[in-house]
Amino acid sequence: MAKQDTIRIGITHGDINGIGYEVIMKTLKDPRILEMCTPIIYGSPKVAAYHRKALNISDINFNHIRSTKEAFHKKANIINCIDENVRVELGKSTAEAGISSFNALDRATSDLKMGFIDALITAPINKDNIQNEDFKFPGHTEFLAETFDAKDYAMLMVSETMKVGVVTTHIPISQVAQSITKEAILSKIRIIAKSLQQDFAITKPRIAVFGLNPHAGDNGLLGNEEKDIILPAIIQAKKEGIIALGPYPADGFFGSEDHRKFDAIIAMYHDQGLIPFKLASFDRGVNFTAGLPVIRTSPAHGTAYSLAGEDKASPESFRQALYLAIDIYKNREIYKEISKNPLRKFEINPNQIDESVDIEASEEEDNL
Repeated sequence: MAKQDTIRIGITHGDINGIGYEVIMKTLKDPRILEMCTPIIYGSPKVAAYHRKALNISDINFNHIRSTKEAFHKKANIINCIDENVRVELGKSTAEAGISSFNALDRATSDLKMGFIDALITAPINKDNIQNEDFKFPGHTEFLAETFDAKDYAMLMVSETMKVGVVTTHIPISQVAQSITKEAILSKIRIIAKSLQQDFAITKPRIAVFGLNPHAGDNGLLGNEEKDIILPAIIQAKKEGIIALGPYPADGFFGSEDHRKFDAIIAMYHDQGLIPFKLASFDRGVNFTAGLPVIRTSPAHGTAYSLAGEDKASPESFRQALYLAIDIYKNREIYKEISKNPLRKFEINPNQIDESVDIEASEEEDNL
């Protein structure tokens, strides 16, 4: 499936009372998108028709299919995953909407696991009404990590200007400090460094790591987590050949635009990293789960109930999520190809090194 026009992109419809269908339809009605991939929506033809009528969108048609085997290229395909009698109540959180969200997600992840689709884009869900016996998670990220048995993973927010990961994700702020450990930080650094290489084709990524406390602790005046926990993790990462620098104070880092000097940023907790990210990239930001054996992206916004049915929702974040899924798929294919037969490593005997060799280049490399 290395050809561009055969990439099968699964799309879950999310909460049927939100803006999921609006951003999906506004994206897929562009014929250029259908040249790039074969989209397969996991949702409901009936619900899609309801939204299309409410939004007065006439320039998109769905190919109704029962399985991915029936999907047509250059068409927007849709698989029914929910009760046909479901009721759409725009702008409201309902139990029916939660069931519909989960059923679409469950079917899509099953197909993703079986290799029937090449990547998954998840439209926004309501994290409250989706809760059930099979979904007891704070969000998509944690559900997918358990589904695909990923012990180490990282939420990575991606835009054209920055990539931001977090050590702790959806937990109460009161639990953040006790959850910050050297092992947790080092795990995120490793995952994001590898993802930057295989998913984003960055050979030697540079990663900035934030402190936990204001002013990164001010040498212990405002807290010791930087000296006792965060810095040792950074030092260990460097020993493993990862270019990780910090800890940086988050406010000054963004204020001075230092984020432009790095390929990724690792914040200690959700709001520390995501508030500046969404201020800068809300309309074009993408949520990517790094560390999974599969590809999953989503728009950076939520269900936006207040905009449902108003034809005011921007599809740009969803469109960027689709572009990113395609790019990551291609990058992973290339990475797998170039990693197939690595050169055999040879041990060098220090006694056999010619001392007359010019060491200027090595010194320059050490100073990078």
